[in-house]
Amino acid sequence: MQRLWLIFAQTVTVAVAILFVLTTLKPEWLPARPAVVALNAVPANPDDDKASPAGSYRDAARAALPSVVHIYTTQEIKAQRHPLFDDPIFRHFFGDRPEGQTQRNSGLGSGVIVSPNGYILTNFHVIEAADDIQVSLNDGHTYKAKIIGSDPESDLAILQIKAEKLPAVTFGQAESLRVGDVVLAIGNPFGVGQTVTMGIVSALGRSHLGINTFENFIQTDAAINPGNSGGALVDINGNLVGINTAIYSRTGGSHGIGFAIPVSSARSIMEQIIQNGAVTRGWIGVEAQEITAELAESFGLPDTDGALIAGVVRGSPADLAGIRPGDVLLAVSGKAVKDPQVMLDLIAALKPDANAGFRLRRDKTIVELQVKIGKRPTMRAEKE
Repeated sequence: MQRLWLIFAQTVTVAVAILFVLTTLKPEWLPARPAVVALNAVPANPDDDKASPAGSYRDAARAALPSVVHIYTTQEIKAQRHPLFDDPIFRHFFGDRPEGQTQRNSGLGSGVIVSPNGYILTNFHVIEAADDIQVSLNDGHTYKAKIIGSDPESDLAILQIKAEKLPAVTFGQAESLRVGDVVLAIGNPFGVGQTVTMGIVSALGRSHLGINTFENFIQTDAAINPGNSGGALVDINGNLVGINTAIYSRTGGSHGIGFAIPVSSARSIMEQIIQNGAVTRGWIGVEAQEITAELAESFGLPDTDGALIAGVVRGSPADLAGIRPGDVLLAVSGKAVKDPQVMLDLIAALKPDANAGFRLRRDKTIVELQVKIGKRPTMRAEKE
């Protein structure tokens, strides 16, 4: 038995030695071995730059990124003159001092190319009071922009640059959005450069926020920071569904509560500005108040639906039609009025000079009136 074990050990030793020599000196004499593939290895794919793996949004980003621009603004501000310089005694001893010197403030934001011939959609607050506006494209080219028109009440503005064949964004359908849908926010936060963040639609139809006169926001938790204003909110196909406008924050940074103007509203306003230079809305000249439970009890109302007419502008369409303070507006053109914001939106959607039916509760009687709609004043401080 010991002899057999010795012969086996010597045989194995000689075989290993021969294999070592062949592997080192003549590896081609050995049979080909199958390649070993690691379990986690991903085979090389020459189309990696084109194919989007599952769970990736690179295709959406690739489609939308060229359409989002950076906007840089400057504004000349005159420094305030110190009151001492106007004091006669001070001027007697120290002489006249020059007027306050000027300084330039800069701002930044984002915008979206909506037409190949240079129209750009952005927020009004991005370009408000700017003396000079520069637009930087995704490819690095920079152009001087001019303001075509703006709508402060919706916080939108249209710029134009002298360029052609620009990569215009594809408009999506904001009406098809649902809470939980994935969206991407694209912009230039804090001026660090073009950035894409991902989140979901947190809520739809947000209003009563006090941000704009007309509010119907998409709420998202995609990170939106200063510099993102005017940028694109796109769906998973890269289609524009909103214009990033505001955030809820106590520090200035993103807390996961951002707001975007739906593309349906933005597109309608954009088309009016490009065609007419301004936005035309309906107006009747009333000031409305929300009906609280206490007011409903005080006026003997059955519920809190509707808008309480608190004031009527003399000579306005409402005044001429017979609407009085104390009336409760229940419906406009057959559409229910739940609160003053809904009333504002319904009236603004009506065309000036058109007649519309208004249903009101006066005392305990339902009153039907026909009102000839007027044109809403462009001043932001005007009441509805």
